[in-house]
Amino acid sequence: MPNVIFSQGSGLNDSIFGKSQAPIKAIIEQGVEAFREQSMIDKIFYMDKTSNFAEVYTSETSLGDFADVGENGVYPETGMREGYSITIEPTTWKSSFAATQEMVEDAKIGKIKSRANIFTTSYNRTREKFAASLLIGGLDETVTVGEKSYSTRSADSMPLFSAAHPSITNAEFTQSNRFTNEFSLEVLDAMQEAMQDFRDDDGNLLNVAPDTIVIPNSAPLKRAVLAAIGSELDPNSANHASNFQVGLWRVLIWNYLPKTVGDKPYFLMLDSKFNSDYMCLPWLDRLPLTVRSDIDPDTDANIWRGRARFGAGFNNWRAIAICGAGVSSGSVLVPAGSAG
Repeated sequence: MPNVIFSQGSGLNDSIFGKSQAPIKAIIEQGVEAFREQSMIDKIFYMDKTSNFAEVYTSETSLGDFADVGENGVYPETGMREGYSITIEPTTWKSSFAATQEMVEDAKIGKIKSRANIFTTSYNRTREKFAASLLIGGLDETVTVGEKSYSTRSADSMPLFSAAHPSITNAEFTQSNRFTNEFSLEVLDAMQEAMQDFRDDDGNLLNVAPDTIVIPNSAPLKRAVLAAIGSELDPNSANHASNFQVGLWRVLIWNYLPKTVGDKPYFLMLDSKFNSDYMCLPWLDRLPLTVRSDIDPDTDANIWRGRARFGAGFNNWRAIAICGAGVSSGSVLVPAGSAG
């Protein structure tokens, strides 16, 4: 699917705006493509496309263990069952800008190109802000972006980040991907261990293997995280023990995330492969940026209108976790060997 789809009103090529159409198209296309390299959306969300009004995402429990049935034994009856499900509906996003006849008559081509650049930046920024707001909004059940409210609950009807995610098969079994503690190498170890111990609804180990750390653009936090995972020796060890965390992580610094939660630094941990395999954090593109160029009959201006349909939500919470000293109502993450 192309990044941008263009359509053009009749007579534009013959009008005073005719020669400006191709340069403006090029600016919009290049702007969308260039920003894609910087975008964090496809590095954190599971990218999906649809031609439908909405899509349903779900999970399944693991298959039961193989059984030793002896020679010529019958196959045991084991099976999977469907877990919680969620429906994600892409919504419509629009914007526009104008190039006036006076701009063309007065040879203000630079100003027209500037407006095209601003338009493209607005589209890219909107997607990024929506994605980041939705993700950190997972600390609650909803988040407000602009004037609209969006659900940030996972398929189990709990917030994406919860200390009590329920099981569909065992009412007494809950799990947490919401943790409270200040970042340190030992807390990183403990959070990695907690995620590696995530289970399916039947309590079977899932082999979650987090490989990505996501942080906001906070200088002290960047230094702390990169120091923790960048040294081959444990910086807190008197005898310079080996740091097994070195080389394990991809660090994503997302400018659109808030710098703090509860006025304290925080970090997220993600298993990118589990996210992809289980479609955990789906981002749904229904229609790419579709741009139409027309002449406004009332003003004679060349109006460029952009429209896209996309949406996102949270299916399976197990691909991601959050930890921070300001994260309220979280499970206290106690490093191994620490008191408490």
